[in-house]
Amino acid sequence: MQFRLFKLRFRRRMRKSARQVEDLGRITEVGLERHFFKRLSNLGKSWRFIATWIGLIVLVLIYQMAQIAGLSSHYQTQRPVAGGSYTEGILGRFTNANPLFAVTEVVSSVSKLVFAGLFTYDSHNKLTGDLASSYDVDDKGTSYTIHLRPDLHWQDGQRLTADDVVFTYTTMQNPDVQSPFAKSWQGIKITKRDAYTVVFTLNNPLTAFPYNLTNGIVPQHLLKKYAASELRSIDFNTLHPVGAGPFAWSALQVKNTDPTNKQVLLALTPFAGYHGGRPKLDSFVVEAFSNQDNMMAAFKHQQLNGLVGLDTMPSALQHQHGLQQNSLILTAANMTFFNTAKALMSDPKVRQALVAGVDTTAIIKKLGYTTRPVNEPFLTGQLGYDKTLTQAGYNPAAAKTALDQAGWVMGKDMVRAKAGQKLNFTLYALDTAENHRVTGMLRQQWQEIGANADIHLLNADELQNTIVARDYDALLYGISIGVDPDVYVYWDSTQNDPRSNRLNFSQYKSTTADSALEDGRTRRDPVLRVIKYKPFLQAWQQDAPGFGLYQPRFLYLTNEKVYGLDAATINSGVDRLNNVANWEVRTAKVTND
Repeated sequence: MQFRLFKLRFRRRMRKSARQVEDLGRITEVGLERHFFKRLSNLGKSWRFIATWIGLIVLVLIYQMAQIAGLSSHYQTQRPVAGGSYTEGILGRFTNANPLFAVTEVVSSVSKLVFAGLFTYDSHNKLTGDLASSYDVDDKGTSYTIHLRPDLHWQDGQRLTADDVVFTYTTMQNPDVQSPFAKSWQGIKITKRDAYTVVFTLNNPLTAFPYNLTNGIVPQHLLKKYAASELRSIDFNTLHPVGAGPFAWSALQVKNTDPTNKQVLLALTPFAGYHGGRPKLDSFVVEAFSNQDNMMAAFKHQQLNGLVGLDTMPSALQHQHGLQQNSLILTAANMTFFNTAKALMSDPKVRQALVAGVDTTAIIKKLGYTTRPVNEPFLTGQLGYDKTLTQAGYNPAAAKTALDQAGWVMGKDMVRAKAGQKLNFTLYALDTAENHRVTGMLRQQWQEIGANADIHLLNADELQNTIVARDYDALLYGISIGVDPDVYVYWDSTQNDPRSNRLNFSQYKSTTADSALEDGRTRRDPVLRVIKYKPFLQAWQQDAPGFGLYQPRFLYLTNEKVYGLDAATINSGVDRLNNVANWEVRTAKVTND
């Protein structure tokens, strides 16, 4: 009985559940029909609405990303940063790194990197302290007291003191050392006052003396054990140089022993103890090339950052990607010197006519770079320069008249003659592409007034032999003048004496000029110096022992921008390295302060 009742209840529950499932199915079917299938027709309108919102969201996201990027560029800029290696190719031979013997471009450059001098030049070409912090001069102008910076060190950790300075210059004076600078230091007494003070005592006043104190100082503790006659050939010069400059010696590698293709690599590392602060480059490599084609090929293939040794831009490099052509104007003068000891050039009227026959403006326009003209012994704007006492300006008509009056008659061959002598003369110059153009224009301009110049372009050794022998009528040559206008060595009559440096290329003799040059270089008052130099300029203008052309440039090519290489005017090619401790070649995004 009970089982029957359970069975009936179970059936009723199952039927009830079945009805509930049927009801749920109908409800679901009605719901799907009402809420889904009947609204499928509105799906297109719904998607357009959704797409619009999605588009707006995407636009907002893009705007936010652009705003973030804009703010990033506002607060961050691409700036030069420390690091990286720099390789400089120099045309020439490496012989040693010792500043006591540094004359050639390669040796002077390596010496500048490894060694430091008492003074150097800033980016405005103003003399500034290097190892020295300051100097004093006495009332007579014959005693210069140099004060060293405190806490100076050599690259081997030893202290650098006044003893090293005294040792450097007394060694340079020693004839057994055979330093090329020995003559310039004869008669100067160098003494130590204390560990950080050195006194230079001169026989006569010399206002420009501090400008002579830029050569590298050498370490006494490493060199004093050698005899003076041994210093030129010791290992210190080529294998183990130790200085106090921005870079320390690391290694030397010879890539080719063939003299015509020899390459020498000199690896330098930053000196952390450098008084000017650790250099920003991680390394500096100097690669000396004997072959110009090899050097240009290495530069073209980006193996070199910088290039030294060319005077003009090669056509093969003109379209090099990223090439930077740095024309650093030198405080020097390209001039033509007339050998007044030669019969033809002994007549000042002939010299004056030749000067008036030269169009320096046209010559400068053909150089291919912007520079300043030179029209008197001093550079334009230099102390002592007087625009009223410049050389004769270009005036071919006046030149012809002057030659006519002097008895030089134009011949059928368009060359003048006097008493059976033709107005023919030799003009010597260094064999460079630039001098080819300049001498060619000079010859053409002189031909217009009836003078014929026989051009001789020689290599450096041949030209030097010609200069020593004074075997020329005229000489196109570049002379270094520097910041201070002391041109005594080029125009004073004593400077043609074999006991001097013999830089008086014109063999010019004038008692007026001699007296004025001597007075001008010994006066400390700038106004008085200008007054004293004036008679020299007047004599030079009248006598015309030579004439100026232009200030030459130092061409420095780089494969990329070198930050810190910001000097516009330098005194010599090696002065490109004055600020080398701050050179940078890498850039990165840096947050603005």
